[in-house]
Amino acid sequence: MSNDVKNYQKYAAELIGTLVLVLFGCGSAVIAGDQIGFAGISFAFGFSVLIMVYAIGGISGCHINPAVTCGMVVAGRMQIREAIIYVIMQCIGAILGAAILYVIASGKAGYDIAVNGLGQNGYGASSPAGYAMTAAFIAEVVLTAIFIFVILGSTGARAAAGFAGLAIGISLVVIHLVGIPITGTSVNPARSLGPALLVGGEALAQLWLFWVAPLIGGALGAILWKVTSSETGDAS
Repeated sequence: MSNDVKNYQKYAAELIGTLVLVLFGCGSAVIAGDQIGFAGISFAFGFSVLIMVYAIGGISGCHINPAVTCGMVVAGRMQIREAIIYVIMQCIGAILGAAILYVIASGKAGYDIAVNGLGQNGYGASSPAGYAMTAAFIAEVVLTAIFIFVILGSTGARAAAGFAGLAIGISLVVIHLVGIPITGTSVNPARSLGPALLVGGEALAQLWLFWVAPLIGGALGAILWKVTSSETGDAS
């Protein structure tokens, strides 16, 4: 990130980036899911992150995910005080993205948020393929850890310049291809928060898992990166 970027610009970028991720990613499931299937939804999420990496990566680092921000803190690349503001802005962006999606989806006759949802995550009866809570928790921890590991590696000092967005976006596509049948794929607490708040009910009751597991995964991914890399963090 450039040193001349103002704090408010970084925070605004995180809000906008997370809004775009939720609108495009969850929107692909709600609006076009029947046509594009799990594979199409996976690419929508991955490509949403990819384009935002190139759009705002130079401004905020394009975390757009509290688990990523958590990983950056653990890796020593970010201070906790700034991380808290990042997470707040990410959550606001996710809620706004879900609200915009709801307004758009409601424009179709027959849409019912209780039936069609907003691309929320879930386990048990709310899992797309009926996976139990334990399986969902393990999947979210492991998939998030892998995602953070890729992010830290592709943005490290030894990484090839200019290719981080591709590595991050493609990894998220693969993660969704595996994770959608299990939980709908979160690996991002803010992405789960926005739809769950509007849908309510079981989605809101199960939201805890999609905060706890990805945050654990984010920290774990950063620890694994620190173990395998000689790179020193810089939280300045």
